Amino acid sequence: MAKIQPLPAAASSSPCSGDQEGRQAYTVWMKSLVFNGNGCAVYGPDGAVAFRVDNYGCRGGREVFFMDREGNSLIRIRRKGFGMFRRWEVCRCAHNGGKEEEATPWFSVRRAEKGGAAVAMHGGAGTCYTIDGCSGSKWEYRVRGVDGAVVAEVARKQTPAGVVLGDDVLTLTVAPEVDHLLFLGLVVVRGLMNRSM
Repeated sequence: MAKIQPLPAAASSSPCSGDQEGRQAYTVWMKSLVFNGNGCAVYGPDGAVAFRVDNYGCRGGREVFFMDREGNSLIRIRRKGFGMFRRWEVCRCAHNGGKEEEATPWFSVRRAEKGGAAVAMHGGAGTCYTIDGCSGSKWEYRVRGVDGAVVAEVARKQTPAGVVLGDDVLTLTVAPEVDHLLFLGLVVVRGLMNRSM
């Protein structure tokens, strides 16, 4: 598999408010590893491919799968509804010893006012996360918890020399106390919302 150069710890500064200690950084390349496919590849802190999304159908398909490096589905994302009622339903996949996959509803994402998005956990009382800056082709955005604290941030990737890479190479920085897979799934949903995947 492909490997990229990981960011040194000193060069991975981010404008997130709060303490940077313990935050995990992922590199997200919004291109598929499969020729003529739509999707993205996620590289871990060690520089190796950690996760991938491949959509062999049209761009912005109705259903995509978030997979680990072996190709096992971890998350299934389905687009539901139409127009202003459109939402993205996300299910966590469980494997039954090589048999049929079981998908458990996990969370849903819908557009909110002011160009943002609202995330509601399945069975929860309401919105538990909000995504600021979800409209347009701008890739810099933040995910906030109910209390307004930034729990994850996406920005364009910068090399240690300060060179900003292309629009399709991003850095996802996630707080240590949250489920990283949830926020990786939100990056994919955001790409589907803006039809960039």
